[in-house]
Amino acid sequence: MLTFQNIKTNIITTATILLACATVNAQNDTVRYVGKTLSNIDYHHGQLSPAVGVHATQIMRASREHPEKADGFGWTYNHQPMMAYWNNTFYLHYLSDPSGEHIPPSQTLLMTSKDGVTWTKPEVIFPIYRIPDGWKKEGVEGVAKNLDAIMHQRMGFYTSKDNRLFALAYYGIAMDEKDDPNDGKGIGRVIREIKKDGSFGEIYFIRYNKTWDKSKSKFPFYTASKDKGLKKACEEILSEPLVLQQWVEEADRDDELIPLQKPYKAFSYYHLPNGNVVGLWKHALTSISKDGGKSWDYMPLRAPGFVNSNAKIWGQKTSDNRYATLYNPSEYRWPLAISTSDDGLNYKDLLLVHGEVSPMRYGGNYKSAGPQYVRGITEKNGTPPDGKIWVGYSMNKEDIWVASIPVPVTSVVTENINDVFNNLPDGQELKLWNTYDLSWASTKIEKKADGKKWLTLRDQDYFDYSRAERVIPFASKMEAVFTVKPEQNNHGLLQIEFQNKQGLPSVRLIFDSDGELKVKNGARLSSVTKYEANKAYKITVKLDAKNRQYTIKVNDGKESTKIFYAPTDGFERIMFRTGEQRHSPDPDTAPDTDDYDDLPQTGKLIPEAVFNIESLVTKKL
Repeated sequence: MLTFQNIKTNIITTATILLACATVNAQNDTVRYVGKTLSNIDYHHGQLSPAVGVHATQIMRASREHPEKADGFGWTYNHQPMMAYWNNTFYLHYLSDPSGEHIPPSQTLLMTSKDGVTWTKPEVIFPIYRIPDGWKKEGVEGVAKNLDAIMHQRMGFYTSKDNRLFALAYYGIAMDEKDDPNDGKGIGRVIREIKKDGSFGEIYFIRYNKTWDKSKSKFPFYTASKDKGLKKACEEILSEPLVLQQWVEEADRDDELIPLQKPYKAFSYYHLPNGNVVGLWKHALTSISKDGGKSWDYMPLRAPGFVNSNAKIWGQKTSDNRYATLYNPSEYRWPLAISTSDDGLNYKDLLLVHGEVSPMRYGGNYKSAGPQYVRGITEKNGTPPDGKIWVGYSMNKEDIWVASIPVPVTSVVTENINDVFNNLPDGQELKLWNTYDLSWASTKIEKKADGKKWLTLRDQDYFDYSRAERVIPFASKMEAVFTVKPEQNNHGLLQIEFQNKQGLPSVRLIFDSDGELKVKNGARLSSVTKYEANKAYKITVKLDAKNRQYTIKVNDGKESTKIFYAPTDGFERIMFRTGEQRHSPDPDTAPDTDDYDDLPQTGKLIPEAVFNIESLVTKKL
């Protein structure tokens, strides 16, 4: 006979079994990292092998002192870039504040590019929005007086079914620097068309926060538009769960349009071959939807094996029908890495995309060091024809960057290098090179007065450097021959390093600012020869890891023997860099504080140094 206690026990047992089954299902049908590689936060590059051919380009360098070289405003808090590809053009918009997060005024700026390398100057697409004096924010002390809204956006673009491109952003309210503009008590989300001729349509609200007084709105609601196409696009957006899920945090906490009304931030997603949707949120939280985002199989959980702190993670299907996630694989916002998967669930590698942390030049509220808040091109928002992965991100919440990653993603090169740049096809010279290309310190192929193409590293950036790196086949014994022509010998610096797979150097050559070519011998430097401006130097280096020694010969000079300054089992990378390797910040650097001061001489430009590289040829010995 069943007693109440037996029934209660059976119910509890059944619930436990169902919960266990759900847990097992979540464990079996979820994104996970199954690789063995982990990042080492003592290094900005995490000791990760680079994904071959990544081109990282600084498209907007903040400068308060030289706004004409930056955004035209001199604002130094720039963050949350979003991307799209439409009309054979890359689009990127980002939010901008004068100095710090959540401190008004605030606006959204747009940049465009035909090739992803050369970008237009930023222009305002969503302007500063003044909050009416006397406005009170529910649950927050204070009354608005000469207060502007704070821009924020977890969603950037939408391409309509009629192939019209729209930009979206959000106006929030922060009553002070510690108030949260994303608490669902802001103004609302706006939308604006970007037209094929580069002009913009009118700004409309597509969704208000319910605490906002609509009668005080600066822009009309979309239903007031006479543009049927715009209204249709808005209705599309308001009916697509995967689009709306990106609105969490900024939207009302009980907004009936949001499928999963939980505080899971910065949603990105992609589809699997069976139609299921993989969802990814901050902290590498993940879940699976079988109905297009209307519901989720389980509450988002940390993707097993993934290491990620309070920063965005981006996921997408790649042009070779595989999958990629990009994120900071540490408790810090460095390095920026990519992991790939054959099935969209099991991620098996971890490779470097951006392994530099530029000095944070300007202080500001809630600024964090490192390449962060990575975002690619959302499904339906365009596919670049080159098949590469394209992502945007900010550095230190200060500068805006874009990186392109060739597909298929690989870290291995099997053929010896024979890169004579003038002999390579136009546009393909740096196909297998990893470049770090800055606004004030460029890394580009340039055609000189004699008509020849050279890899040219320029540097007039007081705080940073240009860099080019070539992954080579692993060799414990090898020869490298390269030709360098410096355009000066009284300033500037070029370091050439031979590194192992993890980016740790054992040999360093230096075109120093005193006109001497030097090598690093332990803690000291020794001179090899003097060098002259505008003269080419053919350098032959033979390396022997087993015996920990190398020889160096310049032009037809005498060959000399040197000792590695650090041991290694072999070499897989050759680096050219116009500055000293930096190591700060590190894991013990104090966290960013509100009273962080600007670095000295933030507007300083240095005399430009130019180093031209004609070729690089390697072979195993």
